[in-house]
Amino acid sequence: MSDSRTILVADDDRAIRTVLSQALGRSGYQVRATSSASTLWRWVEDGEGDLVITDVVMPDENGLDLVPRIRRVRPDLRVVVMSAQSTFMTALKAAQRGAFEYLPKPFDLKELLAVVERALAVPQPAVAEDAAEAEERLPLVGRSQAMQEIYRTVARLTTTDLTVMITGESGTGKELVARALHDYGRRRGGPFVAINMAAIPRELIESELFGHERGAFTGALNRGIGRFEQAAGGTLFLDEIGDMPPEAQTRLLRVLQEGEFTTVGGRQPIKANVRIVAATHRDLRQSIRQGLFREDLFYRLNVVPIRLPPLRERPEDIPLLARHFLDRARAAGLPHKQLSPEALDRLKQHGWPGNARELENLMRRLAALYPQEMIDTEAVGAELTEAEPPAESGAPGPETLEQAVERHLKAFVGAHKTGMPVHDLYDRVLAEVERPLLRLVLAATRGNQIKAAGMLGLNRNTLRKKIRELDLAVVRGLG
Repeated sequence: MSDSRTILVADDDRAIRTVLSQALGRSGYQVRATSSASTLWRWVEDGEGDLVITDVVMPDENGLDLVPRIRRVRPDLRVVVMSAQSTFMTALKAAQRGAFEYLPKPFDLKELLAVVERALAVPQPAVAEDAAEAEERLPLVGRSQAMQEIYRTVARLTTTDLTVMITGESGTGKELVARALHDYGRRRGGPFVAINMAAIPRELIESELFGHERGAFTGALNRGIGRFEQAAGGTLFLDEIGDMPPEAQTRLLRVLQEGEFTTVGGRQPIKANVRIVAATHRDLRQSIRQGLFREDLFYRLNVVPIRLPPLRERPEDIPLLARHFLDRARAAGLPHKQLSPEALDRLKQHGWPGNARELENLMRRLAALYPQEMIDTEAVGAELTEAEPPAESGAPGPETLEQAVERHLKAFVGAHKTGMPVHDLYDRVLAEVERPLLRLVLAATRGNQIKAAGMLGLNRNTLRKKIRELDLAVVRGLG
């Protein structure tokens, strides 16, 4: 129970004050509720309350502006901020000004009670107020539940230097999140340096990352500064980390373990003073199973994982994103455009394989190509149809077995050709196909090996040998 501790609630919505008072009262807490920031501030100055729950928008003052003042006069008093303005900037400002937690409205009562319990469990260490005001712009857009979780995670991480791994499909905004972690974090005064592993030739990656000495290799006429040195005091963003070749993985792991590196051809160790943010569209756990990515490096990078959802998983954000991209197009000199309600509905129905990047490109095309200010559903539909890639055969049709196999093997083979020391790729791929093929044919023939050998075009003894080698269970059916 709560030991009758007192919670101060400030919200100008009477219904929310009532709900919170009743829920907190049932949990054993004393509650004092007010509709004004000034009353809340008076209570705090008088030494009342063990926890504050405050709304952001109130008639007399913004609740966020109260947080640093409360932290100065009573550094041990924790503050939970609530807001219906559920944007990234709200979550970020709440974290930067010293709030214990940020909850977007509408909130779940169970979650709020859990937050209250956590807030009262451990004394709050004093945190110096960050004097720099965050610039009022939105690097991340969306108010879906999935994006709220990302806002809260990113906001918390701006006060640390923890290594972050961002995963998500292409076009979901992985670099935007990395830049937000830098621009609003403790290292924002330093450089933000990005390197795309998939865009650099394998033999040059180590030189790109760590630099090289003059004469270290053919063509190295001068000393080269690597990205680790360029990013000193700031953030190093390792994009498409899943495409990093094995040798570079080993060197990166050593840097993360020891906190220093040497240039290619150099001997003097250099301190690695960077915050690492990595990103990939690949399933790295699958890459680990395939022997393409070091498991120990994965755990070094995956200290705090952030998964960015594809756009199809948050369709409620599409109208907000579309308007945001139209505003950006207008700022870039394109004509002002609006979307009809029907057009917005049409956007929600699309699958968005290219995610937010595809939506942004569509908005720029609509702004540039269509004369009318109000974009209707016909225009949106025409552009979406035009943008769809043609089928391989020239006409839509079901995927062939060859296309399906090629689709699954492309990434596997492509990764190995970058230098993985493997010499049995042919046998490994055939074994992957052979097992399910024999299993399915034996099931179709109810375990009759004569019929199965006939379907497969194999000698019966050959089939028996393969069944033993692959350790396949053969169960004879009845009838």
